[in-house]
Amino acid sequence: MRRRFVTLDVFTERRFAGNPLAVVLEPQGLGTPQMQAIAREFNHPETVFVLPPQDPAHRARLRIFTPAAELPFAGHPTVGASWWLRSIGTPIHTLQVPAGVVQVHYDDDITAISARSDWAPEFAVHDLQGLDELAAADPADFPDDVAHYLWSWIDESTGSLRSRFFAANLGVPEDEATGSAAMRMTDYLSRDLRITQGKGSVIETTWSPQGWVQVGGRVVNDGVTRINN
Repeated sequence: MRRRFVTLDVFTERRFAGNPLAVVLEPQGLGTPQMQAIAREFNHPETVFVLPPQDPAHRARLRIFTPAAELPFAGHPTVGASWWLRSIGTPIHTLQVPAGVVQVHYDDDITAISARSDWAPEFAVHDLQGLDELAAADPADFPDDVAHYLWSWIDESTGSLRSRFFAANLGVPEDEATGSAAMRMTDYLSRDLRITQGKGSVIETTWSPQGWVQVGGRVVNDGVTRINN
């Protein structure tokens, strides 16, 4: 069977500069092993499958896979899928993922989602002393049984920081942009942030003391194609 999918670049306004995402459309009939195999074949940091909602109050339901595992929640897949649904004329207000219900917000060319910061996967935080130390970090020097978030301020007064994310335990040696980790960092620092990550990704976050964090950015469409399955 030939299935449609679209590839997106999330947290960027330039093609092939943000975090790549594969969105598989009309995945009915696919089981978990098939979804995992497709995600492994794409080999993007995440692949999402857009399904009809289990609860009609929610306009879409997602399953999210890295090349190695299914995730209950992730940031850039939910932002990217929400952007895609709006781009085809079906904007949504809520999105159902295994972790819970995500709130969706659209503001001109920015797509954002709000979710619980504790839905994000656990990772080790490394507060580095400067941008040179951050740039010099080698993923091979960090244990691969847990993910690692490395960061340093660009300008603390404005909440601007730079980060890197190593997640070999999830099949992602280094992530271009990590929305869920940005949410945990926003809660960790208890303030709004502008996070620059990877080669061309910018993540904007808004902190709430109740444990909810909004994370958003721009998205670029790479095109729709088909896959045999």
